[in-house]
Amino acid sequence: MISAFFTYDFLQNAFIVGILIGFLAPLIGTFIVVRRLSLIADALSHITLAGIAGGMLLQKTFFPLQGMQSLPLYFGMAFSVVGSVLIEKLRSIYKFYQELAIPILMSGGIGLSVIFISLSDGFNSELMNYLFGSVNAVSRLDVYVISCITLFVVIIIILLYKELVFLSFDEEQAKVSGVKAKTIHFLFIVIVALVISSSMRIVGILLVSSLMTLPVAASIRIANGFKQSILFSIIFGEIAVIGGLISAYHLSISPGGTIVVIAVLILLGSILWSKRKKK
Repeated sequence: MISAFFTYDFLQNAFIVGILIGFLAPLIGTFIVVRRLSLIADALSHITLAGIAGGMLLQKTFFPLQGMQSLPLYFGMAFSVVGSVLIEKLRSIYKFYQELAIPILMSGGIGLSVIFISLSDGFNSELMNYLFGSVNAVSRLDVYVISCITLFVVIIIILLYKELVFLSFDEEQAKVSGVKAKTIHFLFIVIVALVISSSMRIVGILLVSSLMTLPVAASIRIANGFKQSILFSIIFGEIAVIGGLISAYHLSISPGGTIVVIAVLILLGSILWSKRKKK
């Protein structure tokens, strides 16, 4: 495995992106879980799927674009960001039924995905890689793009950390205290969209929400305080991603499933450990 890592570029790309995603997804996931917005990740992943299917349709339809292998990825990112803006817009329209925004966007995403996939003559191996993740699918250009997204997200979190924590635990009090809730909500949902679309190369669209919630669920059982919860979530996320990539390489399977299974095992371990500690 170690000799293969230094021999093959695709393995290096997959591990670099995996480590970045193992850091980003649980970091953002901690805020999502505390805000009780876990289903937003599912809604945005379905919108991202529509973007990927649309990108693949364009790739197939227009000959000059066929050489652009990363076109579906960037279409997925664009759809995810637009979807995040629409969610915020719908949440403001349905002030007393804000949870409606999620099924509306999820339904729209599934509908568009089915249409684009049908026009592309159904499923193929490339689409399956996006659905469930693939070690071979990560290019060096993806590494650069996801590195930039990681830097952008970390800067936003550092600059707005106090406001995000305040809004997560007591939104009404934060608004009264002068926190610009609308702007911060918008920025937050955009970085959630970017993290989800970045994660699909490794984890897959259908499993990305698991990486944003399972490490957080495990950390909540054993952490004392919000900062410690973030730290443990990132550690669990990295263990799941690196362990999943190594397992997927040796077993010749998609990494998304192995990453999620390891995250589930970590969650079960943390639940058992916390119960034993209380006795």
